[in-house]
Amino acid sequence: MRVFVTGGTGFVGKAVIQELIAKKHTVLGLARSEKGAKQLTNLGADVHQGGLGDLDSLRKGAAASEGVIHCAFRNTTKDFTVSNFEAACHEERHAIEVIGNALVGSNKPLVITSGKMLLPPGRLGTEDDREPNTLSPIAMAREKSEVIAMSFASKGVRVSVLRIPPVNYGEGDEGLVPMVIDSARKNMKSIYSTTHVRDTAKAYCLALERAPAGSTLHGVAEQGTQLKHIAEVIGKRLNLPVESRGWDGISKHYGWLANIVALDNYISSEKTQALLNWKPEQSPLLNYIGSDTLT
Repeated sequence: MRVFVTGGTGFVGKAVIQELIAKKHTVLGLARSEKGAKQLTNLGADVHQGGLGDLDSLRKGAAASEGVIHCAFRNTTKDFTVSNFEAACHEERHAIEVIGNALVGSNKPLVITSGKMLLPPGRLGTEDDREPNTLSPIAMAREKSEVIAMSFASKGVRVSVLRIPPVNYGEGDEGLVPMVIDSARKNMKSIYSTTHVRDTAKAYCLALERAPAGSTLHGVAEQGTQLKHIAEVIGKRLNLPVESRGWDGISKHYGWLANIVALDNYISSEKTQALLNWKPEQSPLLNYIGSDTLT
């Protein structure tokens, strides 16, 4: 299958491309710069010039392919505000609409990325959950993308939404796990769902190949790992003391990430594993952090 991939130069996107190629698919990757184009070429993908805001480029890329995996999302971490995140979600919704419309009536697969953090905290989240955390403007903004994506299920597009956890880890990770490692003195009771990026990539590929139209999927390997256990493993590995901090200390240390770091995210993927025959195989997060893989 020839697959159009957006966000293919990101941490998760690179793993998705590698998995697709390993499974004998061909990849057309979206690149907005020469650097991105070179990265895609090195991964073995063909290059399609354009960016997330270039709607004509997205339309042409989708139309030229037999399936689409949409991983791209504007990076708002360096200048994070709620309004910036909402603007990124607005841009994402336009991209989904354009890609979906290019596939209408084709029964081609379209896999859209979403996040676990939009679900209400404090309880086990499942694939049947549709209502976002109404107290979070971030969750409300991201949920609208899911609604738009799912609208194409009745228009002849085999669309699925893959919710991935806040902690994807593995070689080349530049996201939340290194931030936590760098902050190795923190100890909280927050619970994260986690997945190794290689297992996440397999979930994307299986969704592309097998997911029925209208499927909501959870790419979660571990339902919940307490942040305090992560901190303890890091502290032991780096010979650092582990100390507990209240909200003021957390907020001061993590800045905009505080609301994410302090939020329980306990998620099930039981139905996804059964539907796709997806079986996470990589080392659990605590084993990974405690291994010689990290320095």
